Formats: sequence, C-alpha cells, structure tokens
Amino acid sequence: MKLSFGLPKGSLEASTIELFRKAGIHIRKNERSYYPACDDPELDLVVMRPQEIPRYVEHGVLDAGITGQDWVEENSAKIVEVTELQYSKSTRKKCRWVLAVPEDSKFGKPRDLIGGRIATELVATTKRYFRRLRIPVEVEFSWGATEVKPPRLADAIVDIAETGSSMHANRLRIIDTVMETSTVMIANREVWKQKNKHDKLENMTMLLQGTLDAEHYVGLKCNVQEARLAAVIKVLPALHNPTISHLYEQGWYAVETILPFHETKHIIPRLKRAGASGIVEYPISKVIP
Repeated sequence: MKLSFGLPKGSLEASTIELFRKAGIHIRKNERSYYPACDDPELDLVVMRPQEIPRYVEHGVLDAGITGQDWVEENSAKIVEVTELQYSKSTRKKCRWVLAVPEDSKFGKPRDLIGGRIATELVATTKRYFRRLRIPVEVEFSWGATEVKPPRLADAIVDIAETGSSMHANRLRIIDTVMETSTVMIANREVWKQKNKHDKLENMTMLLQGTLDAEHYVGLKCNVQEARLAAVIKVLPALHNPTISHLYEQGWYAVETILPFHETKHIIPRLKRAGASGIVEYPISKVIP
C-alpha cells in the first residue's frame, strides 16, 4: 500500500526535492504536473501549497506531508508531528514571522498599534497573537507583496523573515516576533497507527534527518606510524572512537573518523604535527547515530 505524501509547492519546493535526492529518493517533476514520479514505489507524491497540507493531512486526504509549523498552527490542524527538519529556502535555521512597521513610523512596540490595520497571510495566528496581548487591531489577509503595504495600505505587517534582508530592502523595522517556525514532516493520526505506514515514515525520517545532519560533518582519514598513533588519536574528536586498521606496511596504521566541519581547520594542522601523513578530508552524505 502506497503512502500518499504532500510536497510543498513554492519557496520550499526546490530545496525539498534536493533534500530527498541527497537522501536517496529521486523525484522527477514535470513543471506542468502536480504529481511527480520518484524511484520509491512506496510513495504516491503530490505537490501542493504548504498552507493546505496540514488540513489535507488532518482530514486523511493525504497520509503525510512536509509543511511548516506555522501552517500547522494557522490551520489548528490535529496531526502528528513526525519530525522537525531544519531547512528552508535559503538557510538551515528557523524562520520567524515578525511584526514590522515602516522605518520612519511612530510605532515602537506592538501596543502602539491599537486600532491599527495589520496585513498578513498568517491571519488566524496573527489574530491570536494580538488577542493574547489584548491589543485590538484589524487583521486583513494579504495576497502577496506584503512588504509594500505599509504605510499606505496597512499600519504594519506580519510576514516571514529568513534573513531579514527583505525587510531592510523595503525599509521596514521589526518590532516583535510573532512566532518561530521550521519545516516539519506531519502525518494523519490514524495513519500513524498503521504499522506499515508508520515504519515507512520513520524510515524516511532517518534518511532525511541523517542527510541534514551530515551537512555539519566531514570524514577524515590519515596514515600514521605506530609510534605516533597515541598522539594522533589524542588530537581527534569523534562521534565515537575512530576506526583504526593495519596497513600492508608493518608498523603503519590507517585512522578514520567523522568530525564537525568547522573543526577541520584546527584539527588538520594538529594532526600533521602529531605525525599523521596522507591526510584526506571527504564529504559524507548521511550521519545516522
């Protein structure tokens, strides 16, 4: 039985397909088709807007899918969050939905917007945010280009910010964070109870999460004489103990390990000084603890 799975259309589409490719699931998509093919016969894929995926998953139209925590909250969707996947269009960090006003406006904090008009695509969540702060405002849906609405069409906006560059480019100033969000894999509650589909989702989680984790690590291997082995091992951090094997030439060993990418610039010179030779750094595709 196939798992019907929603892929997000729009800004997340290309990065999601690339993540699946790195995880070993190759997706072939025709620009005019919303039903891409892939080399995993257990998956039935459909591409749709991430705003809609939580609702369709909740109602069982889709078994599972990838969307944002923001759209799960916006829809108040009753689903299972299978895993959080730390990626977005351009970063590997969480994104923020922010409350922003024109740079030269008099508004300095949310309460200054009492009675004002707020434009956003995240209407329900924004209403809950202002209701929680007990600030009466008018919240209206924005069909796009939200950054251009203030000050003529709205007093402020609630919009997503990955890096903040778009806000700066449109002369907007952030005065509060409404919510943080990341990409998530979600599943229908009843589907999650079905062993075959549950196992499939856990397998996908392992591969996708392992692919994301691998971006932070590299493999490193080197050769070392027996007399310098202890000194070289002392230099190496590792997820676990390094792999050590005999070389054909007597008295020499091969040492191999995985370490955080940002540490290589410090570790490699220290390895060389400790007696390592033939040092090779190489990329890895997955890290499965």
